Amino acid sequence: MAAAASSSSTASPKTTTERRGIHGAQFVEDVEIYLSQTGLDVNSALAFLQERLQQYKLVEMKLLAQQRDLQPKIPDIEKCLDVVATLQAKKGTGEALITDFEVSEGIYSRARIEDNDSVCLWLGANVMLEYSCEEATSLLNKNLENAKASLEVLITDLQFLRDQVTITQVTIARVYNWDVHQRRIRQTSTSSTAKDS
Repeated sequence: MAAAASSSSTASPKTTTERRGIHGAQFVEDVEIYLSQTGLDVNSALAFLQERLQQYKLVEMKLLAQQRDLQPKIPDIEKCLDVVATLQAKKGTGEALITDFEVSEGIYSRARIEDNDSVCLWLGANVMLEYSCEEATSLLNKNLENAKASLEVLITDLQFLRDQVTITQVTIARVYNWDVHQRRIRQTSTSSTAKDS
């Protein structure tokens, strides 16, 4: 029976696969079988699990930083799309568009925009390129889709990572509690043998 349990736990799907480089945590149902399969004693197993937990926390910090960087880009891209749409709507009406634009942080200037066939977009790394309104709309829509898709992947990765953290914390608690239980059993058997003699 123990051999069947041992073979089923090694071949079981409880050893989660990895997701984008994040190793899955293994839920430990039977601590004794886990320790014998890994060849670790309790202290080594706890040290390994704590190290794995720290790795998860480090990856979580990196993913949260990426999420913080990515989230403000989506409203910025949407705002740029609105500006290009406004310019296209004013095109051909003969009506000038008067607007304030940011020259530098906190410094604005007023501009009068006549009929215009192109816009300039910041691409990053201090690079600006001129595009037709249609090309700019296409590029901004593509960037918006990419940013939303990247954010969705990040959120999914974070959820997967949080699940692995929870599984690892539960495993640490199970190994620790099993060790405490084993010590009590040994202590009880030692004290009962001492009473018998």
